[in-house]
Amino acid sequence: MADDSAKIGEKSDLPVWDLTDLYPSPDAPVLTRDLEEAAKHAKDLRQRFEGRIAGLDGAALGALIVEYEAIQERLGRLASYAQLRYAGNMSDPEIARFQQTIDERTTDISADLLFVTLELNKIDDAVFAGQLKAPALARYRPWLETVRSFRAHQLSDEVERLLHEKRITGAAAWNRLFDETVAEMRFNVDGKELTSEAALTLLVDRDGKKRKAAADGLAAGFRSRLKAFSLVTNTLAKDKEIEDRWRKFPRPVSSRNLANQVEDEVVDALVKAVKDSYPKLSHRYYKLKAKWFGVEALDYWDRNAPLPQDKDRSVSWGDAEKLVLDAYNAFSPELGALGRRFFDRPWIDASPRPGKSPGAFAHPTVPSAHPYLLMSYRGRTRDVMTLAHELGHGVHQVLAGPQGLLLSDTPLTLAETASVFGEMLTFQALLKRETDPERRRILLASKVEDMLNTVVRQIAMHEYERRLHDTRRQGELTADEIGKIWLDTQTEALGPGIKLGPNSDYSVFWAYIPHFIHSPFYVYAYAFGDCLVNSLYAVYRERPDGFPKKYLELLAAGGTKRHRELLAPFGLDAADPAFWSKGLSVIAGFIDELEKA
Repeated sequence: MADDSAKIGEKSDLPVWDLTDLYPSPDAPVLTRDLEEAAKHAKDLRQRFEGRIAGLDGAALGALIVEYEAIQERLGRLASYAQLRYAGNMSDPEIARFQQTIDERTTDISADLLFVTLELNKIDDAVFAGQLKAPALARYRPWLETVRSFRAHQLSDEVERLLHEKRITGAAAWNRLFDETVAEMRFNVDGKELTSEAALTLLVDRDGKKRKAAADGLAAGFRSRLKAFSLVTNTLAKDKEIEDRWRKFPRPVSSRNLANQVEDEVVDALVKAVKDSYPKLSHRYYKLKAKWFGVEALDYWDRNAPLPQDKDRSVSWGDAEKLVLDAYNAFSPELGALGRRFFDRPWIDASPRPGKSPGAFAHPTVPSAHPYLLMSYRGRTRDVMTLAHELGHGVHQVLAGPQGLLLSDTPLTLAETASVFGEMLTFQALLKRETDPERRRILLASKVEDMLNTVVRQIAMHEYERRLHDTRRQGELTADEIGKIWLDTQTEALGPGIKLGPNSDYSVFWAYIPHFIHSPFYVYAYAFGDCLVNSLYAVYRERPDGFPKKYLELLAAGGTKRHRELLAPFGLDAADPAFWSKGLSVIAGFIDELEKA
């Protein structure tokens, strides 16, 4: 049976990825062999080393980690293949069943590897310091330090194994229910039944009537499934609260911060800086946009509407490819060449179709393969920026790949750096070539809106999550209570320029956002990345000589360095409150320019 993912949408002139670089097909002998060999090697590793890790010398422990990494690489390839097939068509029950089967098998296999990290965390500090003197183990120091940072929150071996094995019938099952519910939903917009992605796309249509119709259709659709969405949200929040309590995490966000290798106070400083800037950023901009539309305040469905003078010329896929690659190449020929690979090879899925995962992402898969990008390209300028964003992730993942599976993974706080920087390069290239003052104003306004969506909106979402999880600890929340938290945090962030009364239909728009379900407290990473990139780009403009080389070294480091080490060559420090002010001032400066236009 040939891999079906490459056949979907073959009538479109947009690219569709080919997953055969991972496996030829779901029933390919090599896939079965990888499952069997991974299971065999995991059991063998456990039989040889369980209970012995603390007594190994550094060289022997280093050799064990090499074996462990190889098994995880094979499991990662299997999981990536299943996940990507599923993302390509979440409505197909056979694809969903295959994904679930692989998830269950890889979970069972990885349970035999769990002893490695559990025992690493039990090694005495003095003993561990001695082991690290061996070069074979010292190479993995950053990964080992990340693993050991969770020591204070580790439970007994039996409980850890139980939590690991029950994941597929716990949080993962609720994740799947959410994904498949959203994928199969259809929203009535002007008599047409649309997917969520197609309906959400209409919120940036030039026709105001279409925007309102889309908003009404989305609100009605979400409201019809609020019971299910509320159950999923409540259950996952309670599940997290139970595990956080057992692991003694002081706050709901604490486990995410630890995984991101960023201190609580750094995240708190980011959140405070953005919230303090609401009046001079989002409040000011949306009042300005309302003025351009000739109203006192915008309806919520007009928040991302094109400006009245914006003709938003359709951009072909070929032109989008050239725009993005030219921008990357002008900054660094090496970066441009890396980006070119994604277009020359079938590593991008850009064709819109029913059942496809909404939104966009870059999946790193495993270092022995290559990343894949997913988006639904519709020819808008925003789609070009999405392409630039996801390509940034892709080239970052390629550059970090040589570090190996365990060391290539980048914390979320740094994972958004290359993507947002890629957007900035593309935007600046577009702005530079535009000579018409009105078009420049439109481009600048579009960029400001993207930045507000990346910084202000994501921090508002972070605040929604914080209040939701804090309140859920007192008991289950009704859909109306969840909706009130959503509206309150959105109103604070967007300000008086957007109409959001207590009875607004926008109160149900929390329901479709996957980050809340799959990755609690992920969203602040977008704001972290945007402010970081703004500061980085300011350094680039001030001191361009040698910057591209240092920037590529930052990306190639993967997860081998922490944010302080990576930013030091640029003279930046995320622990300094002025760092966030510098990043936010870039957005404020763009709004200043728009007010003068």
